[in-house]
Amino acid sequence: MSEPWQILLPPQIDPEGPSSISDFAECTGMDEYDSVDAALDDIATYDAVIVRVAELDAAVIDRAENLKVIAKHGSGLDNVDIDAASQNGIVVCNTPGVNSRSVAEHAIALQFGVQRNLAAADRHVRDGGWDRAAYTGHELQGNSLGLMGFGAIAQETATIARGIGQDVIVYDPYVSADDVPAGIEQVADLTELFARSDAVSIHVPLVDGTRHAVSTAEFEALGETGILLNTARGGIVDEGALLDALDAGVIGGAGLDNFEQEPPDEANPLLDRDDVLLTPHVGGVTHDALARMSRGAAANIRTVYEGGLPESTVNREALDRAVTQ
Repeated sequence: MSEPWQILLPPQIDPEGPSSISDFAECTGMDEYDSVDAALDDIATYDAVIVRVAELDAAVIDRAENLKVIAKHGSGLDNVDIDAASQNGIVVCNTPGVNSRSVAEHAIALQFGVQRNLAAADRHVRDGGWDRAAYTGHELQGNSLGLMGFGAIAQETATIARGIGQDVIVYDPYVSADDVPAGIEQVADLTELFARSDAVSIHVPLVDGTRHAVSTAEFEALGETGILLNTARGGIVDEGALLDALDAGVIGGAGLDNFEQEPPDEANPLLDRDDVLLTPHVGGVTHDALARMSRGAAANIRTVYEGGLPESTVNREALDRAVTQ
């Protein structure tokens, strides 16, 4: 009988996934070590790792001599060095789509929160205030919501937005017009998306081409009543330009679920603004989504254990080339 696989788990994970692979795997949580760094120092022990936010860079991957699969608990892989994994013959896979509804609902919630001044109004009441006129908000019905990107999360966001009476405009150069549902307008230029929208919600990955893609020109196009929503990655937004735009009244406000530095430095000026609603990168963190991600990541590990490649393998071509060389 073969030795069980050793699986390294993130500090917090829904138990459904680990339980589903208990027939061939022994699981150890990163929180059983003194720190995440200590867990990664021991990476050579493991056949597979389920990762959420821990940084799996080339240095970690190069010493993972037994590692066969990196299974992302979620979709974004900016914390994994995929090239290094490919060079070491390690399968990298994710669980795309499983938290789409959760993130979409959060984006819409941020939009409601900013347009109705909920964070500031909440603090006002807790401080003993009752100035109703100071917190007059805006309705969403009839407004235009721009979506930067039109993947699974953006599509869910569009469904909710249209359900509450918003018009939806999309910018995604990788999506053909045939794949955009009737009733949703597609534009060919990012600045035009901002100019045409009352609020813009970001739904693209953080890659070289999207880093600081939202900056001064986009804010100027969005206008003084426009709202920026970001449930994707902090580095997509130029935070310096965002602060300048807010200070100058160039845009009306923002709802941010992420930052260029996470957690943000306590001196970050965004933390002191009433026109910015902030959450700690929890868009995809619902009980429902966490259970789906846990099951999906574990299922991907089972597929590799059984000799296959998960459908969501992101370095399939690189692994194929390595096999044929």
